Amino acid sequence: MLIAANRLLGPDEQLAPGWVEITGPRVTAWGRGTVARPDVVADVVSPGFVDVHSHGAGGANFDADPAHVATVLDTHLAHGTTTMGGSLVTDALEVMAEQAGVLAQFVEAGRLAGIHLEGPWLAPAYKGAHPAQRLLDPVVADIAYLLSAARDTVRLVTIAPERPGALAGIAYLVERGVVVAIGHTAATFDEAVAGIAAGARGTTHLFNAMPDLLHRAPGPALALWRDERVWVELIADGVHVHPQLVAQVMATKPDKVVLVTDAMAAAAYADGDYQLGELAVEVRGGVAHIAGTTTIAGSTLTLDKAVRGAVAAGVDVTVALLAATAHPAAYIGLEGVGRLDTGCWADLVCLDDGLIVTAVMRRGQWVQ
Repeated sequence: MLIAANRLLGPDEQLAPGWVEITGPRVTAWGRGTVARPDVVADVVSPGFVDVHSHGAGGANFDADPAHVATVLDTHLAHGTTTMGGSLVTDALEVMAEQAGVLAQFVEAGRLAGIHLEGPWLAPAYKGAHPAQRLLDPVVADIAYLLSAARDTVRLVTIAPERPGALAGIAYLVERGVVVAIGHTAATFDEAVAGIAAGARGTTHLFNAMPDLLHRAPGPALALWRDERVWVELIADGVHVHPQLVAQVMATKPDKVVLVTDAMAAAAYADGDYQLGELAVEVRGGVAHIAGTTTIAGSTLTLDKAVRGAVAAGVDVTVALLAATAHPAAYIGLEGVGRLDTGCWADLVCLDDGLIVTAVMRRGQWVQ
């Protein structure tokens, strides 16, 4: 199959125009310019989106029910996300172990890229939509228990580095090839630096669920933002972070920004009352809050909307698309996705000039 585009996000740059050849489930060639008799012509062709931090969509969350997991994956796929990590919120360790075991089945089947444990090793003061009574210090034995339950499919773990035992826990995870992100943290600037020194290389939703960046107390945000080794997640829904701050971070750190959804069950669904782990969540006007509070509880975002949000804030289209494709893949060490290069999986999304999804391909098959 030969696909031509007015603008194609190639392996290293935007090609205008460009083309990509698909044979079976893989990309077999690509290039700049026009081609004769293409099978498909699109305004914009991008690698399929890669979302490494999402909890749900389509009325369901990632949990121990395989039907719910499939609903989440199918819903995000329809919006161009061909590679997903499954994020679990804090719960009792045995519940998280059961959920991780179910998600591991989807990883082993090639439908899910890996598991993200967004708890329980978080700061109570910045717990967000995580039940305070379930939060724990990162004891290595507990970490090992969840990694074992997930059958070594955990790729990303969020830790508050100021908690007792956190630095040892970070080192333990890094030794086992797991990426550690600093987040849901009350850390000072120096404590965040210590977490990075221990091996943390990611940021769970920069600015959200952490102290404000103040001129005399910059907190973890500055340490994470300015360190060239650290990837930073941003939720570009216009609710979590001001659009102009999204644009500023992406302008100053264009090679290390990862757009994520942090989506919950109401993504691509409807307003209403939901459950996220043990907590009741109200979604009104597309914004999710813990019931009866003003605490944000994830988003109702899909990555195509995140890309449009970043571009609307003034971010270059190529930078925005890279932040939703190649960057998240590199962040958690995924190969063969996020890039339209020879030998990579034939995962791609076609968009119109307004960056609205018109078609989605996964593993060489059109799914929409």
